[in-house]
Amino acid sequence: MTIRAIEKISVGQNGVGAFILQCKKMDIHYCNQGGSSRGMNAFIKSQLGKFASLNPQIEFVVSPRPRKHPVLVGHYINGNQKSICVKNMDSLQVLKKAELLRDASGDKVRRVNRPVTSISESVRGVWSPYHGKGMQV
Repeated sequence: MTIRAIEKISVGQNGVGAFILQCKKMDIHYCNQGGSSRGMNAFIKSQLGKFASLNPQIEFVVSPRPRKHPVLVGHYINGNQKSICVKNMDSLQVLKKAELLRDASGDKVRRVNRPVTSISESVRGVWSPYHGKGMQV
């Protein structure tokens, strides 16, 4: 009698096997004349081409918005979008914000510093300084 393994279809998880980037589209809005768009204009002229070639899975849309502050908008596969105003930032800071939008998951920011509650008491019990061998005074 031979033993055969049970065949199982693997379930894909993000980060295991093929990684799917959550950001699918990035809108870049700028103003040609505004002083607050100097860094954005420098980013578009010098670094956007390289950034776009390194991230071919993201669609980049560059559009002018006269008399408005520059904005980066990331659209994600879960339907959410995040906007970051980059007024008065230089081109390297704009690049950092674009990378932040690229690496974000698209989920809303949640508060994580809530205390942990449990329905069962600790296995070790409640600690007290009088437990154990005792303290020498």
